[in-house]
Amino acid sequence: MKLTDVRIPVDLANPGQFFSCCGLFELAARLWPGSVGFFGGDCFVMQVSRQEAGLQTLLRVFKDAPLLGDSDASEEDGDDAGGGEGEEEDSGLATPMMLGEPFDLRLDWWADKALKPWAGTMNAKVIFESMRAAVDPVQVDPFGDLRVVYAPPDPTKPKAKAKKREPFYFDARRGGSAKSIDLGFAPDAIQMPSAACPAVEALTLVGLQRFRPMPTDRPRTFEYRAWATPLPLTVAALAACCRLHGVVGPRFRFENGFRTDQRKHKGFLPAVRLNEGDAQ
Repeated sequence: MKLTDVRIPVDLANPGQFFSCCGLFELAARLWPGSVGFFGGDCFVMQVSRQEAGLQTLLRVFKDAPLLGDSDASEEDGDDAGGGEGEEEDSGLATPMMLGEPFDLRLDWWADKALKPWAGTMNAKVIFESMRAAVDPVQVDPFGDLRVVYAPPDPTKPKAKAKKREPFYFDARRGGSAKSIDLGFAPDAIQMPSAACPAVEALTLVGLQRFRPMPTDRPRTFEYRAWATPLPLTVAALAACCRLHGVVGPRFRFENGFRTDQRKHKGFLPAVRLNEGDAQ
């Protein structure tokens, strides 16, 4: 059977982009059973059995799938509010969500607080809905699509002003430069609109459900491998978390680092490529 290649450019040193690829693979394997995936050069490649398959089709179906689950906070709660709540006091675990047909995927991995970048004041379901709605399916390079993201319009409030949505901070382009000390001022304090990549933010939330990075002996520090051999979904998840021996592909380490003085909000930082002797 002839397979169709679906390719997407990726920066492997950006953990958000890596796990976004894993999210795409999760969706593709559920939509087109039998799909395999691997990282080749500067692209992620999915090989699927449907000739009409493509990235645009996959993203459109993803955007249209129903999302079930209650919001874990009111919509009026701040997306990225500061506050004095410390890491140990942040008990805000977002309620599970279900991405409905044709995927039927339960999302609830964020009970792992070491990996979860957002705080209890942030409404995970609303942010996910906003990022997913902002994904542009016709983008050849969706991971390069940076923009200010707004909440989807409410048909019951046609005159309401569009509300900006802050991301989860999976994208290392955000997490690596998010601290006020790095910028010289606090963006949140002046309500400055800032660009995010909706595809990275939405797809990473999906990808981390199955593709978990391997914890290290350092706090909030993880490793992943960009496997270079075509693998099915379940096997690829083992390769990604560095648990599958004999698989080739570069290995990376990254930190889910604090980006506020309150040690409450975190963000994925750029990854460092490891020599195999440097791995945990």
